Amino acid sequence: MLDQITNRILLGITIFLLLALSSVAQVRQEQMEKLQRAIQFIEYAYIEDLNDEDLVEQAIRGILRELDPHSAYLSADELRRANEPLEGSFEGIGIQFNIINDTIVVVSPIPGGPSEKVGLMPGDKIVEIDGETSYGSKINNQYVQEKLRGERGSQVDIAIHRIGTESLLDFTITRDRIPIHSLDAAFMATPEIGYIKLNRFARTTMREYREATRKLQEQGMKHLILDLNYNSGGYLDVAIDLADQFLERDQLIVYTEGHTSPRQDFRSSFRGNFKNGKLVILVNEGSASASEIVSGAIQDWDRGLLVGRRTFGKGLVQRPFELPDGSAIRLTTAQYLTPTGRSIQKPYDEGIDKYYEDLRNRLSSGELVSPENITFPDSLKFYTKNNQRAVFGGGGIMPDFFIPLDTTRVSDFYSRLMRRGIMNHFSIEYTNRNRQQLSELYPDVETYIQDFVVGEDLLNELFEYAEANNLVSDEDGSEQEMTFLENQLKGIIARNLFDFAAYTQVVMQSDDAFQKAIYLIENNTFDAMNIRY
Repeated sequence: MLDQITNRILLGITIFLLLALSSVAQVRQEQMEKLQRAIQFIEYAYIEDLNDEDLVEQAIRGILRELDPHSAYLSADELRRANEPLEGSFEGIGIQFNIINDTIVVVSPIPGGPSEKVGLMPGDKIVEIDGETSYGSKINNQYVQEKLRGERGSQVDIAIHRIGTESLLDFTITRDRIPIHSLDAAFMATPEIGYIKLNRFARTTMREYREATRKLQEQGMKHLILDLNYNSGGYLDVAIDLADQFLERDQLIVYTEGHTSPRQDFRSSFRGNFKNGKLVILVNEGSASASEIVSGAIQDWDRGLLVGRRTFGKGLVQRPFELPDGSAIRLTTAQYLTPTGRSIQKPYDEGIDKYYEDLRNRLSSGELVSPENITFPDSLKFYTKNNQRAVFGGGGIMPDFFIPLDTTRVSDFYSRLMRRGIMNHFSIEYTNRNRQQLSELYPDVETYIQDFVVGEDLLNELFEYAEANNLVSDEDGSEQEMTFLENQLKGIIARNLFDFAAYTQVVMQSDDAFQKAIYLIENNTFDAMNIRY
């Protein structure tokens, strides 16, 4: 019923918003009177009693949905939650958790956070929160956040079940400000090649990036692999700052322009800690917005090489407009264009539903598994600034070297292991049972990568654990599938033994794009393609 009312006043609210963004001189009295009269009729004569607040909210959402895929209305609470990952912190007890069999399981306490300080450990099951049971069908991510997040300085009492203890352990935790890191991992891929993975472009990103590059350069880094796979973007100024680290002075990084937004250029400066050295950026269909700004600039200036698959294709600029009740409209006001003039944004003229089906269509068309299934018209051809290499617009950034999505190595058994949380739960229990021995044998990640082997005994233990949880293994799995499963198990155990960065370092050893990047740097590719370094 609410949708019907929304449709009835959609035109009126649209006029209202457009007028609100116009100068007073443009406001036509008859349009305002028409809108006011329509609302009066609805309030006076409609069959049901209406909630004005809900009505207006739904109407605004409907209007913005008709404009483009990224203009959006956010309530005050939605705005706060949306900004948390980008602002770089939240207030709570500081744990990474999974919900396994309707139980909150601690994956790891955040280093330096309140939970680590009181002694929470990976594998702990939180079974009571403030005297109430915290397991069963009511448990979901929202429940956990509502119970464990809270104002800095406030306290929460929890009881946990820990393997090896007969009774529950009680903790009183004082909530604090918890950092959200945008850098997942930084390590030396080879004695001269560093690797950095960023998951977003947040307020803390550049501080984390600079600290990581400083440490890697102290270890001998001369060249860099920057991993932006599945990085959905963030702040424009942070993307510009990151691109500035690699480009020469006064090179165009990106420009924006829109109907009411004059062209604005953003250029590189003399600052930057990696102006020289071979650079490879990893991208895929999950790399969007700020990731595409950086990738496009590096490719357009022939500064580095891109490896992976075509990026998402989000090149629209959203500007926030705050509303009186603390909510906001994020309105698209312009588009991003790369230095050569390529529009990053993929088409959305067939509607939002079609727009978000794009990734599914890429898979069904074969684009994700073969570059031969990708076609670009000549009208979308552009040429790089220095070498005049052909690059293409029309949505997303096409990498210089294509890495197909390998759909053959992920078995149905592995997918069910992950979906049901069995792999995570088994790994946590295995690590906790053997933590002392593992820590003695593998004091650092490098030793672990080199020496730890997922053998037949460990696999059989996993299969037995899965079977005990009503999941029978597929003994006919291919060699590729088994290798992938073994690598993921090794990585998850590393995460429980060390941290999430260790997981990344382990699994990247068998990643095709990562290995391709090392090959390109170590061989003559940059010189052959005249890529500056």
